[in-house]
Amino acid sequence: MDLKDKIEKAKEHFGKLLAEQYERVARMKEDSEFIDYSALPLIKIGVAGGDGIGPAITEAARSVLEYLLEPEIKYGKIILSDIEGLTIENRVKANKAIPDDVLAEIKKYHVILKGPTTTPQAGDPWPNVESANVAMRKALDLFANVRPVRVPEKNIDWVFFRENTEGAYAVGSKGINVDEDLAVDFTVATAQGCERIVRAAFDYAKKHGRTKVTAVTKANVIKTTDGNFLKIFNEVASEHPEITADERYIDIMTAILIDEVRRTQFQVLVMPNLYGDILTDEAAEFQGGVGTAGSANIGKRYAMFEAIHGSAPRMVTEGRAQYANPASIMRAAAMLLNHIGYTDEAARFNRALDICCFSEWKMVVNGRPDGATGAEFAAYVTETIKGL
Repeated sequence: MDLKDKIEKAKEHFGKLLAEQYERVARMKEDSEFIDYSALPLIKIGVAGGDGIGPAITEAARSVLEYLLEPEIKYGKIILSDIEGLTIENRVKANKAIPDDVLAEIKKYHVILKGPTTTPQAGDPWPNVESANVAMRKALDLFANVRPVRVPEKNIDWVFFRENTEGAYAVGSKGINVDEDLAVDFTVATAQGCERIVRAAFDYAKKHGRTKVTAVTKANVIKTTDGNFLKIFNEVASEHPEITADERYIDIMTAILIDEVRRTQFQVLVMPNLYGDILTDEAAEFQGGVGTAGSANIGKRYAMFEAIHGSAPRMVTEGRAQYANPASIMRAAAMLLNHIGYTDEAARFNRALDICCFSEWKMVVNGRPDGATGAEFAAYVTETIKGL
């Protein structure tokens, strides 16, 4: 194949990607309003254990949810049910990121508490199926990834809004090797996608009494997609004169987070997909690592809550899954409660986690047999909640 033919083939590939993205744009234009949980006669919560340590830590978080929601479950206001089959074995068998029957089951629920899922990489024994997380975000249009990080003694109180369906991850598995010399990947930004994540960040700030929202981009270099994100950020910011709006570049922002003085100046941060993935993992280290931070994936019809760490298959291989720390998915479960309107229960859950993880230290979960199990830690958290 000569160079001209290679370029024509690449252009054809790119054209198909553009058509797919315009279909997304059309769907976003038809979006309805956010679901009003207070108007629902029944809220359906699905629990998907996932892979590796996922089932163990998810069960620990579920036990605390069941305690906090006991009256609502008893009187039929809430159901809490398992979603089976979101495992690497089933995904490989179906050769899909999420098997069709599992996705159909997921869509029966309003909100999902999800354990970590394995994404195969080079050298793994599994075929290269797409990330279940990415697939779920696309299938349910979970466009806002919300990750709070709070460390009171360091005056850190951040909430990150990461765009979840666009950027470098939108077509991350659909790049093209033009030939052995040239490979091209793509990043995507739509006006609709940028606007809805930016509005979500400002709406959160307004609702929760936050006075500052910061955009994080690399618009000085990535001038088109990041430039459009920043342009829309400034347009939305002009509608909120009561909120201070500023911007930072992703490279300097990673440095600012380790500056003890400057990092305290930030409250709500909003950014494209890849930058949010990196920055929130860095931020979680101040709270004790990714094992301590929860994550929300919010759409207008569905929402999914998860730990921000992986499935740790080595812990399973070594027989240590029961010792995995469930704090991250417990934080996610507290976010789930807050999202569906159970703010008091969420506050008690978070307060108990603060006590158990930072204040009392009566029980340490270190991933090894000389530490507590996840079930023991869940019982500790539940007893602490009872005392609040």
